Amino acid sequence: MIFEKMKYFMLVFSFVFVVSCKASNNQVSQDSTSGKTIVTQFGLLHVDGNKIVDKNNDPIALHGMSMFWSQWSGSFYNKKCIDWLYSDWKCTVVRAAMGVEGGGYLTNPEAELANVMTVVDACIKNGIYVVVDWHDHNAQNHLEQAKRFFENISEKYGEYPNVIYELFNEPTQVSWKDVVKPYSEEVIKVIRANDPDNLIIVGNPTWSQDVDVAAKDPIIDTNIAYTLHFYTSTHKQSLRDKAVTAMNNNAALFVSEFGTSEASGNGIIDYNETQIWINFVKQYNLSTCNWSAFDKNETSAALKPGTNPLGNWTESDLSESGKFNRNLIRELNKDLFKAIGVEY
Repeated sequence: MIFEKMKYFMLVFSFVFVVSCKASNNQVSQDSTSGKTIVTQFGLLHVDGNKIVDKNNDPIALHGMSMFWSQWSGSFYNKKCIDWLYSDWKCTVVRAAMGVEGGGYLTNPEAELANVMTVVDACIKNGIYVVVDWHDHNAQNHLEQAKRFFENISEKYGEYPNVIYELFNEPTQVSWKDVVKPYSEEVIKVIRANDPDNLIIVGNPTWSQDVDVAAKDPIIDTNIAYTLHFYTSTHKQSLRDKAVTAMNNNAALFVSEFGTSEASGNGIIDYNETQIWINFVKQYNLSTCNWSAFDKNETSAALKPGTNPLGNWTESDLSESGKFNRNLIRELNKDLFKAIGVEY
């Protein structure tokens, strides 16, 4: 299956790259004026020891934005927003944070599924990666709903190497062994029935900070990484130590959510600690998604209140955090874009 995907995605068309899903009505075009996209260049991501690597087994780190809870920010779940995050922010990954509780998927499954699919389709068209996130703190209580959701997503998009599955956003202080791991294993079975080989990232207790605990009792699967979340003004050396312990136990990590704020999403930006985290991410070649592409009046939101959700943002539309993270993402992704013939 991996070989087939690699071979398939090396076929390049001059203007439009078309990928066929299992069913003829699940077709999404993939644009590239240069003949290459991030995904055609780097292909299916997979885990090799404690690293995430590309189709050539070279280590790779993606950097981009996380969307906000979908039930409260649905207007930003549109193609033009994703196009702008790709073309201007130079994101190589976008995270679709689908809200589950609080009026989310449990209440309006069709609307929230549609939000996610809009983001996934736009990411595929732009040739970048997309994290499909079950954005829930109590997913163990919603196992059957999660299984149905990921069954739908993996059936529709399982043939696309763009897709990364995130099973459980931030478990609270519950047991890894008795709660989070069994839940994750059940959802993984559903995904693997449709998609044997795309990357899956797994949340862990204490709001996805107990990566060391998960690493000592790992899930048995050929392509699993563990989610690490941090907010730079709150989480400091002790969390970096836990991450190193996990990697020393052969666990691959994916930072599917981080903020340049306090853990509340508000408060100060500690630039000194933020730089330490950036150095850490670069040292260990970790992928990151910044929280969040939204216009909420809080420190971690990238946009000022009232900003147009359709993109085309000017510097005056960006919050302090937004300005900082746009520049950061563009800098961290320079080499990946250079590989597809795009320099900026």
